Amino acid sequence: MKFRLRLASGTVLLGYLSRELLSKVMTTTIIVVALMEILALLEQVTEIMHRHLGLTGVLYYAVMHMPLLFGNAMPIAVLIGTLLTLLQLTTSNEISIMRAAGLSTPGLIKLLLPTVIALGVLCGIVDDQVTPRTEQALAQWWNATSPNAPNDWHNYWIRANNDLINVNFLSAGGAMMKQVTVYHRDHRNLLQKVTTLADVHYIHGRWYGTPTRILSVVSPTRVDLLDTPPGQSIRLDWPASLTPGYLVQLTVSYTQSINTMLEEQRGALPSSQSPSFFLTEILGRIMLPVTFTVMLLLAVPVVYIPPRAGTRSWLPIWCLGAGLLFIVFQGLLRALGNAGTLPSLMAIFVGILIFILGVITVLLRIEER
Repeated sequence: MKFRLRLASGTVLLGYLSRELLSKVMTTTIIVVALMEILALLEQVTEIMHRHLGLTGVLYYAVMHMPLLFGNAMPIAVLIGTLLTLLQLTTSNEISIMRAAGLSTPGLIKLLLPTVIALGVLCGIVDDQVTPRTEQALAQWWNATSPNAPNDWHNYWIRANNDLINVNFLSAGGAMMKQVTVYHRDHRNLLQKVTTLADVHYIHGRWYGTPTRILSVVSPTRVDLLDTPPGQSIRLDWPASLTPGYLVQLTVSYTQSINTMLEEQRGALPSSQSPSFFLTEILGRIMLPVTFTVMLLLAVPVVYIPPRAGTRSWLPIWCLGAGLLFIVFQGLLRALGNAGTLPSLMAIFVGILIFILGVITVLLRIEER
């Protein structure tokens, strides 16, 4: 009978804390995403109106950009939402009542942990399945509606099988390219031929281009210029997976699912990034629930605020500052991992480990007092 009562009370407390935490985190997320959306629209609304896309274009941009903003806002929203939840429980003496009933700080963390992990899984799913699709569609739409896209010079590089493709001009949502150079390599990655194309276009699932110059590398000391029919379009042997949408994703949006990155890493799909970039991004996405757990731990010290101190305590500010420092530090390490300067495992796990150990040390010091 006592076990049933204890189980029932634990379930009620878990549900209460989960509802409080979830409501505050989602409210904070809505506010942060709305602010970020407003800032993004203030930057782009003039260009959207200049393209004569009207209110429909503004709404389309806002909706398609929202999943990316959601993923960016969730870590700080989890931190702020957890801080607000624990601060409310502390100032209203609910934490004191829970402690009197025998609930320890680790027990409180265990009760909050399922909600935080669920939010991390939700954010990971959105980042992996929703954001790549919306960002690809948005990038295609933005490129297709740009009147200056055919004259906007870039330096995009794509690796398809053993070929390296350099693109300078991209338009029509990725279906048209100009000044394209293809470096053909053999299975040993030795350069065999260099083809320069004036334009490349996508028709009925195939790429066609007009070559202006073809150089054949006979030996390291000999390069022959091959004859090219003037103005004649030829079909390119590029992979069928290199569609205009996928081309835009490789060159403009850079947001991809884990499955796509794994396929690119093993060479089954064309790619534009290094293996270190893929590994760092995959690990970072998988570790999102752990990252959110760090945010929970960084907010826990506020439960030690004396109830009489209330909101006059500076401890929530210090916890918020520590969370922002963690986000910046983790972002810096992740950038180093993407560039290959730092091993991917170190780029993802070092920051998490340092801050977890730091929070545990602080909690133990407070408990000793």
